[in-house]
Amino acid sequence: MTKFIGTGVALITPFNADLSIDFDALERLVEYNIANGTDYLVISGTTGESVTVTPEEKKELIAFIAKINNGRLPLVLGIGGNNTASVINEIKATDFSTIDGVLSVSPYYSKPTQEGVYQHFKAISAVTPRPIILYNVPGRTSSNMSPETTLRLAKDCDNIVAVKEAGNNVHQYLELLRTKPEDFLVLSGDDDLALGVALAGGSGVISVIGQALPKEFSEMIRLGIAGKAKEAYDIHFKLMPITGLIFSENNPSGIKAVLSALEISKLHVRLPLVEATDNLQARIKSELKNLGKS
Repeated sequence: MTKFIGTGVALITPFNADLSIDFDALERLVEYNIANGTDYLVISGTTGESVTVTPEEKKELIAFIAKINNGRLPLVLGIGGNNTASVINEIKATDFSTIDGVLSVSPYYSKPTQEGVYQHFKAISAVTPRPIILYNVPGRTSSNMSPETTLRLAKDCDNIVAVKEAGNNVHQYLELLRTKPEDFLVLSGDDDLALGVALAGGSGVISVIGQALPKEFSEMIRLGIAGKAKEAYDIHFKLMPITGLIFSENNPSGIKAVLSALEISKLHVRLPLVEATDNLQARIKSELKNLGKS
């Protein structure tokens, strides 16, 4: 699954002032990432405000991004939830002709046991026509998918090929890397830990900050995968402040503030999220100036 090695970015969904989708900004964002070294694009993840995008809008986003991308980069589509039957129905109704993989979040809110998580993904695996990237983000789901469950799924389901691990738990990353099958990919979902994961044997990242600074972030990950720690950490240290800033209030308000400062898209988010505060915007603009981006 080499198409998922390197830097994937979890695209925002840009909005106009009336909160309709800003397709002009989305085109700028996609072209910016293609031109600057991003390896693949992720549609309708957490950062894309998937929970407040309607099913009709999601179809529009897929079609538009696929048209702009025109086969240049692999596309991964977020399809997940805590109602297994609904997830299966959405998969069956989706046109996968332009989609290379599925990112599926571990069930949230319901707090299933590890056996429940396993059976959920096993059922999804049986109907999904594309490779699946599991997504473990216990800070949002309130339920951790253990390394044992992840690797059980990797062993039992041929089309489960990777995990986006976003528990900000170094020990869990290392346990996955220590025990995973050789061809199973461990991807960082934590921008601040992504380099360390790559150096330890991970296959890359699905990033938030990467879509705003794709040239720098993707080069850092390439160096990390190649084992070039010093060169990679030189970039990591430069990016540390802004990486921390974008998560200081909420995601994606922080990354939207960065993209607004770069004049790619606007600040607007849908409730219950609110725009980045004036203080955060000012700190982001200052840090971009330090990076030579303004």
